[in-house]
Parts: sequence; C-alpha cells; structure tokens
Amino acid sequence: MITVKTIEEARMQVKSWKNEGYSVALVPTMGSLHEGHASLIKRAAKENEKVVVSIFVNPIQFGPNEDLSSYPRTLDKDTVLCESAGAHLIFAPEVSEMYYTDNVTGVNVQGLTTGLCGAKRPCHFGGVCTVVSKLFNIIPADKAYFGEKDAQQLAIIKRMVRDLNFDIKIVGCPIVREKDGLAKSSRNVYLSAKERQAALCLNKSLTKGKEILSSSEKSTKLLKNVIRNVIQNEVLAKVDYIEVVDSISLKAVDVVNKPVLVAIAVFIGKTRLIDNFIWEV
Repeated sequence: MITVKTIEEARMQVKSWKNEGYSVALVPTMGSLHEGHASLIKRAAKENEKVVVSIFVNPIQFGPNEDLSSYPRTLDKDTVLCESAGAHLIFAPEVSEMYYTDNVTGVNVQGLTTGLCGAKRPCHFGGVCTVVSKLFNIIPADKAYFGEKDAQQLAIIKRMVRDLNFDIKIVGCPIVREKDGLAKSSRNVYLSAKERQAALCLNKSLTKGKEILSSSEKSTKLLKNVIRNVIQNEVLAKVDYIEVVDSISLKAVDVVNKPVLVAIAVFIGKTRLIDNFIWEV
C-alpha cells in the first residue's frame, strides 16, 4: 500500500491501474477511521481489484461553530487500518492541494439538503457534494462506498451522481455498531464514560420505534413521540431532530405506507450523534 499527497500522483496511479484493466473502488473518508470505515474498505476490496481510500478533513463542510479544528486527525493509525482492511492507495491531500485560494465553484443538490441534518447545518452538504465531486474527478473509480449511517448524505450523493451523469456506481453499506448497539462514529471519542453510556439511548429509541412499526402502527406522529420519550428519559441527551421521511425524496411523511427513513440527531453533552434505520413496507 502506498500513500500520496498530490492530485497528480493519485491520478497517475489510478490511471495506470485502469490501463492495466483493474477495477478500482473509492472509499471517501475524513480519517479518524474505525471499524465502520474498515467494513467499507473490506467490502470494496472484495468487490474490486484496487481500493483507494481518501483521507481529507474537508473544511468547507464545517459550519463556523463546528469542530473543524478539533476533529481527530490520526493518519498513522488510519494507515494501519487501511492496510489491514485491504486498501492499496491512500490519498491524503492538504487543504491547499484540494482548493485554490480563489476557488468560487461548488456543487449543490437542491431539495434533499434542506431537511434533517441540512436544516441544522445549512452549508454542510454543499461542502460534501463539492469535495465528493472533486474526488470523483481525481479518482476515476468504478464504484464508491459510503456508510448508511449518514443516510441523508448517501441519498444526496446518489442523486448528484444521477443528475450529473458521473460514471460511477454508489454502494451503500450497513451501519456498524458496538456490541451494545451504539453506531460507530469518529465523534464517539469525544464522549466521556458517562456520556458514552448515555449515548445508548439513540439505538434504544430506534429499537422501540421498530417495535411500534412492527405492531402495524402507521402514524409518524406517534412513532416520533415514542422515540422522543426514550431519548428524553436520558438526562444527558438533548434531541436535535427526529424525522420520518420518504427514503428516496427525503420529504416528510405523515403515514408510514411506503419505505421510509427514520432518522435522529441527538446531543450527548456537547457531542452531536446521528443514527437511523430504513423501514421497508
């Protein structure tokens, strides 16, 4: 496995592989890798002959009061994980390599970005779409792998790829959880021991939501109230949002009579965590 820092190096290596007939996969990340990322890399390695992992903390997807400066940067540790999971190339550029100082171009997906996390982080998905578009242009992969934990991001990227005719297949991969049910996240490292225990309320609330839907309940109002009650029973938790939306359009629904995304964002202390599930009718 090799690590490159420049766009030119990354392009040359991937072009060489493509010329030799290899299939190439891309796993975009912001580093601070964990078992969830490893599962993406392992699946990419299983389904493709070469795997590129990008590690880049993208500044334009952070809001002014978010954790850009404190976001974990652990390239040495990430390199070990990438190699053990089956990656062949790490693309780890600096900000100056990815963005011109006078950059004025961005990519935005309308509609799908206004709700859920987009309502709370208005600049976030414009930054995500812009950097992912750049990565797709730099790394001409056959497939790109994203986690289903970031369900809104996955839906937005799929739509962007369709609308802009990117020649790449987007593969969504299941949420990876700790043994106690907490979804793997790079931000879990911010949690104290008490907060880590409190964070279990996210998965507990969604499990209760699944039980309600399994009982043939169709009202999203009742479903959201049940989820909210579980979270509010945890004193360290504060609900950011609880939403039930169409799994494709991400538009809110009143009745669960088609596939829906049930998504939550919760502050545990100062740390904002997300979780979700898809309910197939």
